[in-house]
Amino acid sequence: MPELPEVETIARALAARLAGRRILAAEFRVSRVLLGSPDEMAAGVAGRTVGAIRRHGKFLIIELSGGRLLTVHLGMTGKLLLGGEPGKYTRALFTLDRGVLLYDDVRQFGRIEVSHELPARLVRLGPEPLEIRPEEFQAGLAGRRTRIKPLLLNQRFLRGVGNIYADEALFRAGIHPLAGAGRLSRERAERLRQAIVNVLREAIRAGGSSVSDYVDADGRQGLFQFSHRVYGRAGEPCRRCRAAIRRIVIAQRSAHFCPRCQKR
Repeated sequence: MPELPEVETIARALAARLAGRRILAAEFRVSRVLLGSPDEMAAGVAGRTVGAIRRHGKFLIIELSGGRLLTVHLGMTGKLLLGGEPGKYTRALFTLDRGVLLYDDVRQFGRIEVSHELPARLVRLGPEPLEIRPEEFQAGLAGRRTRIKPLLLNQRFLRGVGNIYADEALFRAGIHPLAGAGRLSRERAERLRQAIVNVLREAIRAGGSSVSDYVDADGRQGLFQFSHRVYGRAGEPCRRCRAAIRRIVIAQRSAHFCPRCQKR
């Protein structure tokens, strides 16, 4: 699933090239990816001008004239592509005053919604990890009885962090994924917060991680997967100490870590 860096990469590309453009028509080819009536959603965006485009966690928000919001969650395999020809997996097509914007989704786990205000499920999300203050992060950890890895994946704790960047941040902070979230010292918690910020920023600069289906708005893969230190490297030597990277399952999600560099 595209995480914060991948969605941010797409948001920036769309913002640079779609702002001020007009949507002439929208065609929704399947209802499964929609939160609403296809006809009403098509009518709700047709004729409207694109304003600001931003990311909210793993969601893309496209502001339209008349106070409408077009919200897109890419799910597991969703892609927003500028230009190109519609194909077998094109689920939505937005005809612009110049060119098209395609939404492709093989598995159809993504969601598209048109609304007048920020959808309630987005309002309930946690703070932005690139902006969270140290004291806010500390307060979020206080009293937590869960393990730190599942907590980082909880979108009400932090919005936008997923499996890849949780693993990478924990490695950089030297924290085992099974460490108790509420038992982290202030020093270790701050080290983790900084690691989250740093790894996300580096991944954004690299255009995200392409470990499965992810490509940017121009169909290009990201490059940060070549900088992964633990994610997807089970059995390979740690780049810091040479111990074998391990993979375990925590709360039905995989976790990659170095058993020597990361402490509980």
